[in-house]
Amino acid sequence: MTVQVLYKNNAKSANTGVITLFTEEKFQIKNKGTFLSKNEVSYVEKILKTKKDNKEKIISFNINENTTFILISLKKNLKDSDIENLGGEFYNFIKKNSFKNISIITGSAQNKPGMDFIGHFVHGLKLKSYEFNIYKSKKVKNDITINLVGKQNTSFTKNKLKFKALEEGTFFTRDLVSEPGNVLHPDEYAKRLIQLRKYGLKVTVYDKKKLKKLGFNALLGVGQGSIRGSYLVTIEWKGNKSKSNPLAFVGKGVCFDTGGYSLKPARFMEDMTYDMAGSAAVVGLMKTLALRKAKVNAVGAVGLVENMVSGNAQRPGDIVKSYSGKTIEVLNTDAEGRLVLADALTFTEKKFKPKFMVDLATLTGAIIVSLGSEYAGLFSNDDKLSKQLIDAGEKVDEKLWRMPLHKNYDKLMDSKNADMQNINYVGGAGSTTAAQFLQRFIINKTPWAHLDIAGMAFSKYGGALNPSGATGYGVRLLNQLVEDNYE
Repeated sequence: MTVQVLYKNNAKSANTGVITLFTEEKFQIKNKGTFLSKNEVSYVEKILKTKKDNKEKIISFNINENTTFILISLKKNLKDSDIENLGGEFYNFIKKNSFKNISIITGSAQNKPGMDFIGHFVHGLKLKSYEFNIYKSKKVKNDITINLVGKQNTSFTKNKLKFKALEEGTFFTRDLVSEPGNVLHPDEYAKRLIQLRKYGLKVTVYDKKKLKKLGFNALLGVGQGSIRGSYLVTIEWKGNKSKSNPLAFVGKGVCFDTGGYSLKPARFMEDMTYDMAGSAAVVGLMKTLALRKAKVNAVGAVGLVENMVSGNAQRPGDIVKSYSGKTIEVLNTDAEGRLVLADALTFTEKKFKPKFMVDLATLTGAIIVSLGSEYAGLFSNDDKLSKQLIDAGEKVDEKLWRMPLHKNYDKLMDSKNADMQNINYVGGAGSTTAAQFLQRFIINKTPWAHLDIAGMAFSKYGGALNPSGATGYGVRLLNQLVEDNYE
């Protein structure tokens, strides 16, 4: 479904059709005469008397055969994320009622100085409208047109480019995560990333041959059972003319995860197309930064592999030497994401010398046991970066909860045969020991945060700003981090 937004700045009102007004709580309309004729005011007041005890936020009713009114009740002191979520609810409402052409009287919104109510509302509506239906043989066209009637304030004009960039970046992430494994394998993924060059991004692809020469044996070990290639792709945005060190974002891109010889159960294995959601969030962020011309230097690095079973696949008990030089005993081939990230993190730190590194990965089922689908797990060696991430997450309603790291967990990952093992078989602290493992590959004490997004990357039932399926979690969060602290 496509949502088209038209800007009718010169019109003061909409005469017929589906007309939307924002009201105070309990549907009290302020300055009725500004937006309604005398007859309409009288009719609407009669209708509202019958809806005094209505607890819904959005109601609609016909006032004549040509005109339908939608009223949206607003609580006081709404945050930007509340307004966006309300836009998502509005989308559900108009879709349910099959409204196709809607006029929103923008002057009825409670715009405080510097506040962009309409911008956030429409942004939420558009994020919620996403659909992934390219493989449907019968496509139903249910396009919706939103007419914004009235003058928009300066904040709206200023934010228009940012919101459009965020929507495109988030939708690109959702598209990537939604693709089936037979389409978006590592070879195809790398090709799609090359296309980002048209936005001014520098994209460098390291294929299997280059990675072997560089010593990416941990990453390559995960992908060696697949007929597809394995890659590290770096994506650079230079929006700051100074030669300042970039911000770095690293993503796990396991395009399909069978678990390897530590084979996953058949039930729900189809969801393992989502195991590259961390990399997709990084990619969507980099596209967003480029589209909105962010005044910052940033780099994204994604490790792209496919974890398959074959005569050439990695075996439990294999020992590999990582890019850092540290050796890893692979006790469980289904703990593969940390092997991909280990090489990617060390390489990114060494090559780009970033101000900080944030990695994203659907890394452990244990984080879902801990936090469900409300928070992503945050592990970090830096309090300042952690606070910045948590604050950014609160602003865009992509929440984080900080989890512990401690040297005492290291003993659970120590190996008798190598420098470390890739899984804790003692039991417990699955997410923490995975993060503790990753921390060993931060060689130069760079500020670092690991976001375990296993419970947030996709949703069976949909959320406030996304349908069921891929959520695009991380794009808006990291963009807010950049915008608030580094531009």
